[in-house]
Amino acid sequence: MKIEQEIAVRTEQINALLERYLPKEEGFQKTVLEAMNYSVRAGGKRLRPMLMQETFRLFQGTTEAVEAFMAAIELIHTYSLVHDDLPAMDNDEYRRGKKTTHAVYGEAMGILAGDALLNYAFETASTAFEREPDNPAIGRAFGILAAKSGVYGMVGGQAADVEAGEAGDITMTGELLDFIYRLKTGALLEASMTIGAVLAGASQKQQEVIEQIAAKVGMAFQIQDDILDVTGTQEVLGKPIGSDEKNHKVTFVTLKGIENSQNEVQRLSEEAIELLLGLGGETDFLQRLIQYLIHREK
Repeated sequence: MKIEQEIAVRTEQINALLERYLPKEEGFQKTVLEAMNYSVRAGGKRLRPMLMQETFRLFQGTTEAVEAFMAAIELIHTYSLVHDDLPAMDNDEYRRGKKTTHAVYGEAMGILAGDALLNYAFETASTAFEREPDNPAIGRAFGILAAKSGVYGMVGGQAADVEAGEAGDITMTGELLDFIYRLKTGALLEASMTIGAVLAGASQKQQEVIEQIAAKVGMAFQIQDDILDVTGTQEVLGKPIGSDEKNHKVTFVTLKGIENSQNEVQRLSEEAIELLLGLGGETDFLQRLIQYLIHREK
């Protein structure tokens, strides 16, 4: 089966899992609940929960608690997109070929929907404690989820990105861009794979290798995103191209050029796969998933 078909099958399975966790649209706060669900249902390949699940399977995990964390990581990713699209940030009206949350529900409700998704993500993850109160791996996974999504993770990277943009192109260096990419994009991918390993009972050394793999994947993923913003089309990407230039953002492509950027994506991809193969076990789908994720066209 082609990787696209395999991803599609797993995506549908994850969509079904997410539906079990989404809140009911009722009560006086019904509108924000609708906005939350609209945001989650807007689509996507669910790569973060998929990476978590496949890493969990690599280490032959058995706990059902992983499902709550799979849902939680996607909720956090979704909230970050909702806020990223806001007028104060990237000011995008389309994502995945659909109107963004703030474009449908208004800016204020877009902010609240993002806030609600973040909080609801931790509510969701916390249900794992109820299932297995004596499993110490759940507490460790919860801590990773919090750290990688907060000021020392995704939010920290986003903050540095915003501040650099406001200061102008002159302030951007390779070191700063690396920091932004590692946190803004890489942190949630690191959380996804590391949580999968932790919940499966992987050793500390194995967890560290998984985090290294995810860091390389995250960096390559963001650089590829930069490339696509220049070379892609709105029809394929499902969102406007050239948004980085429109927002005067310095990217890896800006600093290094297209060819060097493509070479860096290839290097990081090869290093990630080499580390993965060194872990042993059944890695075929995870290998192909990583390569697809890094070399995607949208």
